[in-house]
Amino acid sequence: MPTILEAKMLCKTFSTGSIQQHVLKNLNIQIKEGDFTVIMGSSGSGKSTLLYALSGMDRPTLGEIIFRDTKISQYSNDKLAVFRRSHCGFIFQQIYLNETMSILDNILVSGLLVSKDRKTITKRAKELLSDVGLDEKCYNKFPSQLSGGEAQRVAIVRALINEPEIVFADEPTGALNSENATHVLDVMTKINENGQSIVMVTHDIKTARRANRILYLKDGVILDECNLGVYKKNDPDRHANLHEFLQKMGW
Repeated sequence: MPTILEAKMLCKTFSTGSIQQHVLKNLNIQIKEGDFTVIMGSSGSGKSTLLYALSGMDRPTLGEIIFRDTKISQYSNDKLAVFRRSHCGFIFQQIYLNETMSILDNILVSGLLVSKDRKTITKRAKELLSDVGLDEKCYNKFPSQLSGGEAQRVAIVRALINEPEIVFADEPTGALNSENATHVLDVMTKINENGQSIVMVTHDIKTARRANRILYLKDGVILDECNLGVYKKNDPDRHANLHEFLQKMGW
């Protein structure tokens, strides 16, 4: 498959007075179309920093981020914002729904930033809500009236409303119980099966098993990667291969 996103010699340094912390160190990464890539590593290894740099939410100190054939790391802040709205979807552990707006309006606000065709956006929002198992009974509810799993599914719909080519997720199941986490992972697996690329940060092995590719980060460097192939439910070899890889990495 063609490459959708690439990082070349990516570095990120944070400075506090005279002290510099090198969080990412000369990383080279290629994300193929249709990849479900998970980034793992211990706390402080640079996982979220890498995710934000790849998505254009944060600028690298050095290096290039290339989306298809375009160097987005050279974009202005305004142009980066337009790029993210048009090409990327974002899902976080903290769901960030507007508590004063209905579920449907939370989604429409994101869609209308890109398209002014309210009728088409509304139709797509309702179709996506149905896809994630939420029917019309939830349209006029407020976020406080939903369970954590339901709210995260709404956040997924919001991330997909503009038909992004790549979805970035930062610990999307971290605050959910086991049942809700499984439902959310089922939705994300379906998204990937439909052809959308996903880049996800997680510390959870059950979540990581859904990916076809694991990148293991240590001290700002990609220590190694594991290719798991296409996800199959109840595949004992998949779990064993991932467990063996993580043990090798010192997990």
